[in-house]
Amino acid sequence: MTIEDLVGERLMIGLSGATLSDADVRVFQDTRAAGLILYRRNYEGPAALATLLDALESALGRRLLVATDHEGGRIVMLGAGTTIFPDNLAMGTAGEEAFAFRQGQFEARELRRLGIDLNLGPCLDVLTERYSPNIGIRSYGKDPRIVSRYGVARIRGMARGGLSACAKHFPGKGHSPLDAHLKLPTIDSTPEEMRATHLPPFLEAMAAGVAAVMTSHPVYPKLDPSGVPATFSRRLVGDWLRGELNFAGVIASDDLEMGAVSETCPIGEAAVRTAAAGHDLLLVCHTAPAQRAAAVALVEAYRSGRLPLAEGEAAAERVRRLRLLRAARREGGPPAPEPDARPLAQAIATRAVTEVGHGAVDLRRALNGRVAVVFPRFSDLAPRITIEPEIADERGWVAGAFGSAGITPETLVVGIEPTADEIAAAAKRAAAADATVLFLFDAHLYASNRALLEAVQAQARRLAVVLLRDPYDAALLAPGVRGLTAYGFRKCQLDAVVARLTHP
Repeated sequence: MTIEDLVGERLMIGLSGATLSDADVRVFQDTRAAGLILYRRNYEGPAALATLLDALESALGRRLLVATDHEGGRIVMLGAGTTIFPDNLAMGTAGEEAFAFRQGQFEARELRRLGIDLNLGPCLDVLTERYSPNIGIRSYGKDPRIVSRYGVARIRGMARGGLSACAKHFPGKGHSPLDAHLKLPTIDSTPEEMRATHLPPFLEAMAAGVAAVMTSHPVYPKLDPSGVPATFSRRLVGDWLRGELNFAGVIASDDLEMGAVSETCPIGEAAVRTAAAGHDLLLVCHTAPAQRAAAVALVEAYRSGRLPLAEGEAAAERVRRLRLLRAARREGGPPAPEPDARPLAQAIATRAVTEVGHGAVDLRRALNGRVAVVFPRFSDLAPRITIEPEIADERGWVAGAFGSAGITPETLVVGIEPTADEIAAAAKRAAAADATVLFLFDAHLYASNRALLEAVQAQARRLAVVLLRDPYDAALLAPGVRGLTAYGFRKCQLDAVVARLTHP
């Protein structure tokens, strides 16, 4: 194996779009990257994805390791042909370990039909009382035993269905104060705190034979006094994860184009430092210049002796074994959701619905009168994240969900960050209605949504507020307001909340 091949075996890169260009092929040829990560921008449906993968592998004359982020809930890259399950916090709340196993099994079958080898999930970060802006509902909860049980059950389900899993984000960032996509966080937890709370799910996942573990970007100064991000920390990756914890699988970095890394050093240097820390698989997910720079820097580092060749060869061999684990690109038949998957998703969502806030006012009688529904314009998010078609048709979904209970609401659709005019219109609707249902999108993060909540609370006669993402907005609800959450905004979750609201 040449140095160029060794480096390429360890690179996982992304494509710019849903159709293959000559430039895309040249990047893979020049970097010799053996891994492909798929995002929403690459997915226009099962048939187009099959064409994309087949064309790329045919042009390269070799099999790639194809991965995607398919956590469920908020983080889903490939929509059509799969079942969108509730977020992990809903699963942890539902309280049934067998559900997690079946989810893993179903999603494995669905993803293998699409040609996916590796799911970059589940998220095994443990929540704490400290607010986490990028984990939240991606976590199974605050109890490391719950996170371990459900995470491992899902990993085992994926393995049963023929899909490799990647546990993330070691050594745990459920209490990170910043979003590493944007800035470099610092986590001040002691080794004792990390071992007691954040490490157990990863230990359980490794004991269960998880194929890969993804590390995290934050600085952990009490774990590595050098003050470098965990991605660059030999102490955390090579010495602790590979050495002391004896993990024999593939150690993957998080995306090296994230803000947490780019504010630290250029991409080439970041790739070298990530390899030196002990990672096997290096993710450079978005731009061709960054992908090329990473490959060039790694080749130069091995040629100069800055990176030891023997370690690089061992890392490349671990990735190669994972890449060649399956002979077929696809298996299990034509792409399609598993028949029993949607009922399972609905069962999880239904069991996860939780009453929050200070009061549980009975709306049943008021719902027989004039009902106003204020609902966010999810279609505005569709260019950035996967939004189910039913939810992107906001008025249609509201009419159908409430109509099944014999309710014909007056619906006002507002922006994800509502305007002053939309807020005023919502308050006016609430004042005129016997009952108002407000679907609220992160008022603790967006001032406009907090203003929307306050305006509606001030005017509504009877009010129910549905929290659509993290449950932190519960603290903002006024006494006498009924708060509900299903820990996410997927269709199955919204259906479950409306069913609870209309059929208590």
